[in-house]
Amino acid sequence: MLFRIISVSLAALTLAFTVSSQIQAADDNRIVAKVNGIEITHIDIVEAHKLLPEQYRKVPFDQIFPTLLDSVIDTYLTSADGRSKGVDKSAAFKKEMERIQRQLLQRNVINEAITRIVTDAALQDAYAQMKTQSTGNEEIHARHILVKEEKVALAVIVELDKGKDFAELAKTKSTGPSGPTGGDLGYFGRGQMVPAFEKAAFDLDKGMYTTTPVKTQFGYHVIKQEDRRAKAPPAFEEVEQRLRTQLSQAAGAQYMGELRKAAKIEKFLPEPAKTPAPKKKAN
Repeated sequence: MLFRIISVSLAALTLAFTVSSQIQAADDNRIVAKVNGIEITHIDIVEAHKLLPEQYRKVPFDQIFPTLLDSVIDTYLTSADGRSKGVDKSAAFKKEMERIQRQLLQRNVINEAITRIVTDAALQDAYAQMKTQSTGNEEIHARHILVKEEKVALAVIVELDKGKDFAELAKTKSTGPSGPTGGDLGYFGRGQMVPAFEKAAFDLDKGMYTTTPVKTQFGYHVIKQEDRRAKAPPAFEEVEQRLRTQLSQAAGAQYMGELRKAAKIEKFLPEPAKTPAPKKKAN
């Protein structure tokens, strides 16, 4: 089964494999096989491995190497046989080759445009802009005591008014998972909590607690704001791949937009199918 899938995958991508092997520098040119005098190198097998479906790329390379080698050998044999029979001269083959060539050209040209635009400097500029946009965002450190009934929450507030420690009360009164740690929720920003809880927590001043219970779908909360601070932007390393993806998509779209703007494009779309009139019921 594995051999069949690998063979089909390689056969479907024979042209891509051949072009890729030619344009990439050989990291390992040692010969691993010969097919009618044609040399197959280790790097050819490495490139074939890259064309496999993801689940098969996870198989250790040394383990899958013999099967890959056989598949590459089969590719060379069948392609040579096809040429000897003139398959490569048929109109259908030439048409398919033209389609594949267009796709390869598109991929390479777009990749060149992305490489030209998505530079290290562009990534740093995007990161600086992201940090600027995040300025002013804040997060708070809060604790809460969660109970099922409003009267219990009111009783908790009375105890707090008498000077009881919030964290200690949370350990004995709160039914939430944060109760054992004194109701500590750590730091969070806007959009991370349910709306009613978020509003009450952010409306508090540092060191203050809610004087009326806050109702959510989880029950009744008494909330204390421990601290408030500006939200620190993520490190460049944490967002580099996301920024690279965003810039690459924008660069590709920009490139295609410029081509379309300069081109004369005519579309001849089929007319939408008409909805058949409902049949009349017989009297």
